[in-house]
Parts: sequence; C-alpha cells; structure tokens
Amino acid sequence: MNDDVLPVELLADPAVRAFVTAVNAQDREAFEDALAPGATMSDDGTERDLAEWTEREIFASNGRMDVLNQTDDGRTLVARYRNDTYGEMRTRWQFTVEGGKVARFETGQAS
Repeated sequence: MNDDVLPVELLADPAVRAFVTAVNAQDREAFEDALAPGATMSDDGTERDLAEWTEREIFASNGRMDVLNQTDDGRTLVARYRNDTYGEMRTRWQFTVEGGKVARFETGQAS
C-alpha cells in the first residue's frame, strides 16, 4: 500500500466507509446494505441504473477504490479507482447520505 492512500477505517462518514469497504471486499450484500432504498447514481454527469452500473463497473470487473483524500466531512472523496475493464483512473466520488445510508453517489474522472 502506498503512503498516499487513506486507510478506509479513517473515512469520516460511516455510510461512505461502509460503501468503500464493501466495494473493496467485493461484498455485494454489504454494498446493498450500505445503500438507502431507492438509491441513485451518476457517472461523469450521466444518470445510470445503479444495479446495472455496479454489476459492470464494480462486481463483474473487480473494482477497487484507494482513497487519496476526503473533504465535506468524508462525503467527497478522490480515489484511484481500478477495475479489470478500464484499469486505473483518478476519480471523484460525492455521496449524499440519508438515515445513515448512501442515498446517492456521483462519480467521474478527477483532475
């Protein structure tokens, strides 16, 4: 692990921490548990079907997030995201948390 990666246990928001932990563990049950009912998402500004996107971008392609920094009380992350389809890229993740669960996330390439 590189020194510039923020350990997941140090993520400030518990819901975001649960989301990232589930992604990195490839744990579908924990991932679904981290989401609020009716959760939504967008990728590079385009609304996506959450179940279809997460299957393709996370679970079927071994997605993983290495968080580089957090802002907005842990609800905005910059991470190195990698999967077997696209390799590694610098990404930004913004989370809306309601009732202790992720109600929405927006992701896309970071500068």
